[in-house]
Amino acid sequence: MKLHWSPKSPYVRKVMVCAHELGLEDRMELVRSVAAMLKPNERLMQDNPLSKIPTLVLDDGFVLFDSVVICEYLNDLGGGTLFPSQGTDKWQALRWHALGDGLLDALILWRNERERAVPLAVLLDAFELKVRATLQQLDDEAQALNETVFSIGHVAVGCALGYLDYRFDTLDWRGAAPRLAEWYAETRARPSLQNTEPVDG
Repeated sequence: MKLHWSPKSPYVRKVMVCAHELGLEDRMELVRSVAAMLKPNERLMQDNPLSKIPTLVLDDGFVLFDSVVICEYLNDLGGGTLFPSQGTDKWQALRWHALGDGLLDALILWRNERERAVPLAVLLDAFELKVRATLQQLDDEAQALNETVFSIGHVAVGCALGYLDYRFDTLDWRGAAPRLAEWYAETRARPSLQNTEPVDG
């Protein structure tokens, strides 16, 4: 398998955390791919016309797009339990998955806006409001996160919090969400998250 990959992308990190959890990391060839919004990557577009990462090319040439799809594929391939198959556990995992991805979406848009020559204050305020509200929601659910079997929901939330640390180091999210911070301190100690910390370069 060939994975279009970047050490900075939180969505790629989700895929890599799943691969480590499932023991599949050694089966993937990592292809360093830049996916800048304003500069479509022609090489990447040969596999993904959207010029987005992560993109997974299977051994038979079939291509999977988007971290949500790729993570579920890896879970099936590795016979894992990151995606519970039924009942309350399934919907809770998918709910946290969506919440973690939604938090990442807001953070990336927030970062893009603040780096514009003339950022719009109303957008900056809206993104910050959404991020802080999501952190409060997750703080309220920290005990449930701690008591639930590790799943794709935990992966997504963990990667979103890692991105906060990486790109928003001046935002004191731990002070505002102490229970979530305690959960994250334990979760980030897992080898899968330790081995996939975002790095520059």
